[in-house]
Amino acid sequence: MPPQIVIAPLLLALFTAIVTVPLRRYPRAQRAVSLGGALAYLGAVALLASRVVEQSILVYQLSSWPAPFGITLVADALSLFMLALTGVISLAAVAFSTRFMSGYAQRVSYHTLYHLMVVGITGSFLTGDIFNLFVWFEVMLLSSYVLVAFYSGPEHTRAALTYTVLNLLGSALMLLAIGGLYATVGTLNMADMARRLANPAQFGVDPVPVLGLTVLLFCVFALKAGIVPFQFWVPAAYRAAPAPVAAMLAGVVKKVGIYAIIRLYFTVFAAATLPAGLGLPGFVGNSFLSFFGPVLFVMAAGSILLGGVGAVSRRGLDGVLAYSSIGQIGFVVLPLAVAATVPGVRALAIAAALVYTLNHGLTKSMLFLASGTVKEAVGSVQFDSISGLAKRTPLLSIAFFLGALSLIGIPPLSGFFGKLLVFRTTAHAGAMGGRGGALALGLSLLGAILTIAYFSRAWNRGFWGSESEGVRTATYSPTLVAVVVALAALLVVVGVGFDPVLRAAEAAADIALDRQAYVDAVLGANR
Repeated sequence: MPPQIVIAPLLLALFTAIVTVPLRRYPRAQRAVSLGGALAYLGAVALLASRVVEQSILVYQLSSWPAPFGITLVADALSLFMLALTGVISLAAVAFSTRFMSGYAQRVSYHTLYHLMVVGITGSFLTGDIFNLFVWFEVMLLSSYVLVAFYSGPEHTRAALTYTVLNLLGSALMLLAIGGLYATVGTLNMADMARRLANPAQFGVDPVPVLGLTVLLFCVFALKAGIVPFQFWVPAAYRAAPAPVAAMLAGVVKKVGIYAIIRLYFTVFAAATLPAGLGLPGFVGNSFLSFFGPVLFVMAAGSILLGGVGAVSRRGLDGVLAYSSIGQIGFVVLPLAVAATVPGVRALAIAAALVYTLNHGLTKSMLFLASGTVKEAVGSVQFDSISGLAKRTPLLSIAFFLGALSLIGIPPLSGFFGKLLVFRTTAHAGAMGGRGGALALGLSLLGAILTIAYFSRAWNRGFWGSESEGVRTATYSPTLVAVVVALAALLVVVGVGFDPVLRAAEAAADIALDRQAYVDAVLGANR
């Protein structure tokens, strides 16, 4: 199979976005092409995954220009892990959209914008150079700006404006950092940059300005992922966006920032070392990661606490889910903080972050779709308007309950293993003498308690009790309920058959840490 298979998911998403434009006059055909494109995308990812299993790392040089001079696409276990998550959530969101979005909205621009967002996500996971990471970020964000403001009401416009302005500032900062890295290191190809940072004297690279520039990039990625203190855009954007868009934002778009942190800071920038005197006392090693470890820990703590407390105080389902997304991303960042600080558990910690990323992506997407189903039927997701849902729509309620249990971490759901790996990572870090291991374990336990608190409150106020008038008279779409139930069933399937997921996460963690294999695969004879 030729290396062009690497670009297949990207081309399929782009083809689907283009074809849906002239089909606006034929709404049924447009919906069929959109759904078929999402299904084909998932199939292409599965085919690419089978090839990566055989060859470990696949590299495609566009127009046969060799790295580091041309545009490089790289598919490995890490990028495939994220692409698989994208494919599953995207298919569910498109299927949900065909019934949830109005016919006019779908005809005009929705499907085109949606698949262009998937194009940007896919390119971000496959790109092999930092400048094209910026380009794919912009493709993803330009589409999502419009999708957040899709309903065009005052609330939606205000949320979209905040989302747009903050991300445009982030994009400008990212471009500034990329320009500085090119001037300092002399390349933007990730593999070539890793090689040069590992041998700074040979290539005349000064690590000090590189560290400052990586801090700027880190702020951008934290903004994209909605990590505290860069979470300002998250609650308003998630509440304003249509339910399938919110599902993609929480399930996939936020994870692009997490992927960028893992790929760049553990594969590329970890090759660099801090000059004597710049390391932080009390932390192991003098690599760049020894600087970012405590920063990641503080941001994880802030996310878990702010998100958990914020979710407990919300009066509606969408608010709970929005703030919960801030808190849950903290559980993804926490093991990355441990990985950066304690080298002995690095592989385990990254695997834990990836498993939690998968669980949060699937679960939170399902919960946002469940919230959208309730809003479409009842007209509101405020707790005082939706009480008694469990009696009126038991299937939807069971799905929501399973999602809540998954994020809490109850076996045999997928979330149990994500929480278990996070706890295991923090416990091992403490046992190995890692500073803050016990604190990290305590923080994760506190976050779990907050998760129980806000989901118990949401269930008691929104699903339990006597039926409200809106709930009693509402009609619930069988199609929307079926999509939500299918994702809930997937949480059970992933939990029961967790071993392949764990092996995939471990393979992704190993390849993220195997810098030399990445450099050899991309540069080949040009090393």
